[in-house]
Amino acid sequence: MIAVIDYGAGNLFSVQNALNYLNLPNIVTNKADDLRKAERIILPGVGAFPDAMRMLGETGLIDVIKEEAEKKPLMGICLGMQMLFEKGFEFGETDGLGFIPGTVELMTPPDLAIPQIGWNKLEMNEKHKLMDGLDEDSYVYFVHSYMAVCDSKNVASYTDYGGKVPACVFSGNVCGCQFHPEKSGETGLRILRNFAEM
Repeated sequence: MIAVIDYGAGNLFSVQNALNYLNLPNIVTNKADDLRKAERIILPGVGAFPDAMRMLGETGLIDVIKEEAEKKPLMGICLGMQMLFEKGFEFGETDGLGFIPGTVELMTPPDLAIPQIGWNKLEMNEKHKLMDGLDEDSYVYFVHSYMAVCDSKNVASYTDYGGKVPACVFSGNVCGCQFHPEKSGETGLRILRNFAEM
């Protein structure tokens, strides 16, 4: 069972639809017991970093998420991925969940629009289960203005948008996608299937 965390700031049902399409048992929930019983957890997210961290905090689930991430796979998607880092700098400085060393900062690509919206290619970096079966011609769908700034050892794949932008990150049981796998066609479905097999 995959638990998709409902804290009021996620694209919950597109994620759930993709999991259902793959016949992966799942539940959308804001209950601690469901997270404890689940085999895997997904933290989705859309919007602004400080708002999302505040809303997640209001659920009372942060300690449970941290406890469960020591035992089972946790994947963040888009803003959910950014929340896995130590700090975000959108509208000031906000503490993240601290699973992955690094920060989340405004993208500053020369001569390119912000936010980055659209399909872009993955460039493989460190080996990780999420990237199994993918190659250098794998495209995924991005919508974001901020990016992770972290050590390359925590990056499974990058994308090029006026420079290297971490696309898939990881540390221990925790991983995340800056892009939306649930909106990324067969490549995204493969990534979700890979997560279900972690």
